[in-house]
Amino acid sequence: MYDRILLPTDGSKGVDRAIDHAIDAAERYGATLHVLYVVDSDVVNAYSGDEFVDGSEGAEETLEERGREALDEVASHAADAGVDTETELVYGVPHEAILEYIDDADIDLTVMGSKTRSGDYRRMLGSVTERVSRQSTAPVSIVKTTVSG
Repeated sequence: MYDRILLPTDGSKGVDRAIDHAIDAAERYGATLHVLYVVDSDVVNAYSGDEFVDGSEGAEETLEERGREALDEVASHAADAGVDTETELVYGVPHEAILEYIDDADIDLTVMGSKTRSGDYRRMLGSVTERVSRQSTAPVSIVKTTVSG
């Protein structure tokens, strides 16, 4: 039923349950797990080059390093479960880059984490998961995680 499953990750603890679900689904269906990290171009472009940060490492390098660590962590868990993975780090607006990847890689199912937060916070910030679930041409499974504080 599913040959290509996508797990977009931002490396946060809130996606731990989504990682487990995505690996389980890939194992169950014999699917390849695609793991995607999007370096948010809006964050990189907004970085002013603060003098308190080592000049050799700005926001772009820091976000890229975090992304590679997140991808490696998921790929390691998947390998332990015997699941084949493809990892990719891209630059862009997160929901747009995820939707583009879904189309380009012909993804059958996307598994995403969603942190349960107050309504005001969600309305103010928006949600990558919500945007992807509304606009994706393929099924999206949302794994909820409660975030305290």
